[in-house]
Amino acid sequence: MLPPARLLSLILCLLPWLAQAQFVPISAADLRDKIRGGFLGQLLGDLNGLAHEMKYIAEPGQVMAYTPALPEGAWTDDDTDFEWVYVVAMQKSGAIPIANPRISDLWKAHINRRFWCANEYARQLMDLGIDPPFTGKPAFNPWSDFNISGQFVSETFGLMSPGMPQTAARLGLHYTHVSIDGEPAQATQLFTTMIATAFFTSDLDRILDAGAAAVDPHSVIRQIVSEVRAWRRQYPRDWQATRRLIKEKYTHYNGAERDRNGHELNTAAVIGALLYGQGDYIQTSLAAFNFGWDADNNAATACTVIGVIKGYRWMMNQGWNIVDRYRNTSRDEMPGDETITRYADRIVDLAERNILDNGGRKVGGGYRIRTQEPANFEKLQLPAAQVTTLRDTLRYEIEAGIARNSDGRQSARSAYMAICLDLAPAFHERYPAQWARAIAALSGYPKLMQLLFFPRVPNGERLRQKALAAGLTPPAKQEPVWK
Repeated sequence: MLPPARLLSLILCLLPWLAQAQFVPISAADLRDKIRGGFLGQLLGDLNGLAHEMKYIAEPGQVMAYTPALPEGAWTDDDTDFEWVYVVAMQKSGAIPIANPRISDLWKAHINRRFWCANEYARQLMDLGIDPPFTGKPAFNPWSDFNISGQFVSETFGLMSPGMPQTAARLGLHYTHVSIDGEPAQATQLFTTMIATAFFTSDLDRILDAGAAAVDPHSVIRQIVSEVRAWRRQYPRDWQATRRLIKEKYTHYNGAERDRNGHELNTAAVIGALLYGQGDYIQTSLAAFNFGWDADNNAATACTVIGVIKGYRWMMNQGWNIVDRYRNTSRDEMPGDETITRYADRIVDLAERNILDNGGRKVGGGYRIRTQEPANFEKLQLPAAQVTTLRDTLRYEIEAGIARNSDGRQSARSAYMAICLDLAPAFHERYPAQWARAIAALSGYPKLMQLLFFPRVPNGERLRQKALAAGLTPPAKQEPVWK
């Protein structure tokens, strides 16, 4: 027990913090309603949006009518099934967040198909023995500096952090850093904060203000939010004009993969959909579909926000044909009898734990949540500075893995990281025999070799040139990495 004088001193230190802390009540029924509503909104946006995915690139869509429906229930898609793996594991273990080596174990056990781009690359790095967050560093993963996984693998962490945007951003980053970094990490903070904020306000301006406050002021994401809001004020009834301005400003690759799957256009589309949807669920969905690009993911994120605001009861009272099923079509060794409501209620359980872990209390039939002000949790780091930090941090480990003639995987891992961090020439010269063995070991990972030598992105081409210079031989032909 603390001495009285020490206890008094501690209380005096805590008084300013306690005075600033704001506790907001929410009933257990309302918490469940909002989480279920947000999750159903995400599912509808994602799965009903698949018909519009990548369809509207040069020009916007012209979808005029839409009735949300899941007549055969929902099914696993990458907008929700990465998070499903995490949610089930968190619920079983009680760990929020899950340790990074354990995340690799979860991917190896459950996530082996139906992934693309940054996530596909991250999965192959895990087989090489590279764990998160290194799997999401641009130096090692050529997709990670622009991919929208920072958006579509983030919504659940906003749902499990009601009124706690800083916690939402921190948790979201922990899980999205598996495959992304840089500007996409700012998108994680933007959208998790907006979802967490929507539990206690329906004012979209306040929700967008909160999201902007969570983003590094020097980031492109912050600029995008500001510009789209300004264009909406300039063209309040002409979403096509705003869409045209977004395309002109943020199309940098002539409609290539980075323009389809990149954070700039798709972040702008989500903000545009929310602004022109004006809080109406149908209109928000239509706007997300018609803004285009990666429309299903954009509709999922925007409709998560509106689903939290509207709630599950409201959504189910609309007469939409929703079958309560979440069918597993893609994730190994995961439940085969999941339902939409059971998945959502897993998030409810985690939200309760999160509320209590962050200073909230369970009171009667509800909770008193210690709310947080939105804030930027992670600043934007320049790529060159990050490479320097990684090189300084990992150089000894990489060199040891080559010089000691370690086992095949350790040797291959060291060779790959040396290539990425521009250490290959020095180690090749210093340890020629060991380097040759390390390169041979790395060549024994055919899936990674496919991704390394058949790049479709600028960083991928730069990495391919480094790999060739280091002595790697390209595969004879391009083949699918997963079937």
